[in-house]
Amino acid sequence: MTGPAPLPGLLRPARHRLSELVGDLRQLASVQRIALRDGPDRGLPLLAFSTGGGLDFQIKENGTLDIRSLHFRGRPVGWQHPAGEPGNRERALTGFLVTCGLENVRAPRAGLAQHGSLAMSPVRVTGVGEDWAAAQPQLFVEGEIIQPQPNGAVFRLHRRITAPIGAARLTISDRIENISATAAEMMILYHLNFGFPVVQPGCTVALGARRIVEIADSEITSAPGAPECHPVDPAAQVRLIRPASADWPGLDIRLEFDGASLPYLQTWRDARAGRNILALEPCNCALLADGTSGPGPTLRPGAHWHGQLSMTFA
Repeated sequence: MTGPAPLPGLLRPARHRLSELVGDLRQLASVQRIALRDGPDRGLPLLAFSTGGGLDFQIKENGTLDIRSLHFRGRPVGWQHPAGEPGNRERALTGFLVTCGLENVRAPRAGLAQHGSLAMSPVRVTGVGEDWAAAQPQLFVEGEIIQPQPNGAVFRLHRRITAPIGAARLTISDRIENISATAAEMMILYHLNFGFPVVQPGCTVALGARRIVEIADSEITSAPGAPECHPVDPAAQVRLIRPASADWPGLDIRLEFDGASLPYLQTWRDARAGRNILALEPCNCALLADGTSGPGPTLRPGAHWHGQLSMTFA
């Protein structure tokens, strides 16, 4: 998919003249605070991002600043659960991005819940809006989540999400710090859920030069598949391609993350009717044979962990 950027002059010196061309810069790109009005998600507070570059997504203000839905050029990219958010037992599937951890990811172990409790944590939003004065104008939100750990330790997650105005890219930067006097293990897994029309025959996923997922023509199953966990290089790049067809234009999604802090990429496929999910999951701990996780890094008092992932859509 080629063509001029929707706002091609933003990075030129003349971009200061934009205020002469529109009454409100938010006509071009914006972040808006909204709340849903009906259905199972009634009252859910969201931050609605529109970059002006074809990328629109909603961030859950009371759920770790995870991404509820994402559209590129008007077409859905993520998978949506029919039961919505409140009380949904499948909370790792309730949106495009669900961040799992920090006490556990994957299957339950030692009395800890599957995928941990981070996704249900409230956020203190510390900043949100449009920054037109930056060298690269951008939309942004940042906030903090405090999560007590089972052994008495306390972690603080600072998250910042940015999206360049006039582009189709977003970046998530996380910093997790142990703010207690007790050391604790930290696990994190970024559960990215892709759905139709991205997930259809011909869709492939490559990790570097190696193809790790290929969706076939007849793939309806009676049960979800087993997850597969792939070690990654320090500068990990994942490419999801959905070729053009008679009904849909092609899509090329590039996922980049730091393999030093997120040394694994897990993939998972649920090809059952009514599901059709493909999950890509950068994470910091290995998958064991029983479905639980290998050890994550131990954060001592005052220590911190930093992770970042970016997605570009074309």
